[in-house]
Amino acid sequence: MKVGVLFSGGKDSTYAAYLAKKHGYAISCLVTIISENPTSYMFHIPSITKVQQQARVMKIPLLIQKTKGEKERELKDLEKIIQKAKNDYKIRGIITGAVDSAYQASRVQKICDSLNLDCFNPLWQKDQLELLKDIVENNFEVIITGVFAYPLNETWLGKKIDEKYIKEITKFFEKYKISPSGEGGETESFVLSCPLFHRSLQVVDRKITGKQNSWTMEIKIK
Repeated sequence: MKVGVLFSGGKDSTYAAYLAKKHGYAISCLVTIISENPTSYMFHIPSITKVQQQARVMKIPLLIQKTKGEKERELKDLEKIIQKAKNDYKIRGIITGAVDSAYQASRVQKICDSLNLDCFNPLWQKDQLELLKDIVENNFEVIITGVFAYPLNETWLGKKIDEKYIKEITKFFEKYKISPSGEGGETESFVLSCPLFHRSLQVVDRKITGKQNSWTMEIKIK
């Protein structure tokens, strides 16, 4: 079946794409929303403009839709780009990286229903620590590009998700109830390498901005 992937460049959407391909789905295109709203309820923000480089090393066409990011109204923009994916690439379904956000999953499902598309959420309700372990075991190189919860701070930016990271975030989960995979918006990530990529990406420059427990890292990659 031909499918499109809702793609943010982060670990969840990329890992969902990997699982979809592994299970025989044909990934015809990637679908990305670039929101002007830094507190969007639906869409990933840090380093979102770097998805073009990820798409190139995946050798998969990329469709981009900009949105002002107004709550609920941003869904109209999402529906518009999914409709384009259906028309241009003849997809029959959409893959998402939703793990635990009923808000996101239900709204994507509603759009798919209206467009007569299937909606697949291969990570849905997966144990979040197990998800991180699976990502590491399947040779994903992922870095943190945003943190938005106490007691996380700028020192977490650029950290790789590896066994050491999983041990650290587990302690924070146990003590502060921080979602290990960032499902509550605590963290954002960016994939530099994975089995879907034909070559790895490298960070050549970074710019960190923020204060207190809200920090983002914009990266330049090659």
